[in-house]
Amino acid sequence: MTDSTTRGRVLEVTSYPPPRTGWAVRTEFVKHRLDAEGHRCVVLNIGPSRHVPSDEYETIAGGGDLLRKVWRYSRDGFTVHAHANGDAWKGALLALAVLTISLVHGRRSVLTFHAGAIQRYFPVHRSWVLTPLYWLLFLLPRDIICNSDAVKACIRQYGVPASKITPIPAFSAQYMEFTKADLPSSLETFFGRFPHVVFTYIRLRTLFYPVTLLEAVARIARQRPDVGVVLCGASAGHFDPEIKAAFERKFAELDIADRVCILEDLGHDAFLTALQRSVLYLRTPITDGVASSVLESIALGTPVVACDNGTRPPGVVLYPAEDAAKMAEAVLHTIDNRAEVMARQAGVEVRDTVADEVALLTR
Repeated sequence: MTDSTTRGRVLEVTSYPPPRTGWAVRTEFVKHRLDAEGHRCVVLNIGPSRHVPSDEYETIAGGGDLLRKVWRYSRDGFTVHAHANGDAWKGALLALAVLTISLVHGRRSVLTFHAGAIQRYFPVHRSWVLTPLYWLLFLLPRDIICNSDAVKACIRQYGVPASKITPIPAFSAQYMEFTKADLPSSLETFFGRFPHVVFTYIRLRTLFYPVTLLEAVARIARQRPDVGVVLCGASAGHFDPEIKAAFERKFAELDIADRVCILEDLGHDAFLTALQRSVLYLRTPITDGVASSVLESIALGTPVVACDNGTRPPGVVLYPAEDAAKMAEAVLHTIDNRAEVMARQAGVEVRDTVADEVALLTR
């Protein structure tokens, strides 16, 4: 652990807002805490805004530019903090390259392995072909951060000692620090049109099941004319072209445009403001594990309906991920029994996990 005379130097290699996705938001909180404590934190932004100049991060022109900058900062003694998950093998390869550069300079790095215990290529039994890649990814860093004990158990399947893995929930007291914000006019109008607004954060990727979501919205629309659905993030950030095309076809086919409000993204204050005003929060991805937005919603007193991924908090209303009928049923049940559902959802421990992460990165 560093003291007042020996400060840490941390190189974050990950996405950074905008858009305000889970990894990016967490990195923003960690960077600000490192800066506040007098450490030096440099972010190499490899996310959608990587070409947009900012005082918060360094832009990245391409793969070669990224590797040159990682080499320079590693040589200068920075602790490299790489990020990956089990849903994108290219991202895992990139993280592996970053960790290798750090090791070449004689420094052991830190890896945060994001998301839950069910991912496209993780754990071992979901992709034997990529097991060597993830084994090496977990071998190189000195420490691995994940967001739950369930994910830690899965990482251990790759032969990683338990002492190397630290579960730190991707939720912290900082997530709940917000000021009620003015919402975009389209969203404000939407809240005015519908007595019950369902809020969800969606990406046009396979395991977010966006087409299944639209089918569920159509079912809800047939039964409840007083319910509207907000799709936040649907057109922001990375997307799968085939999924985007299928989403657009299904959206036109179902003729539900008047029941849906599609937003690119919202800032932190506006996101929580909208979440607090909504009748419930709908969470569709199966790979996310214990999602910070789920915990934010519970802390705000907004009920959560989510696909069953094995790690949802107690009281969350669950449905099978690919079942539009069950999704719609769960949403309608929650609207009709909102007070009862809220009473069953357990309270959330809101502690400073950003401080835990900073302590690990600077020790």
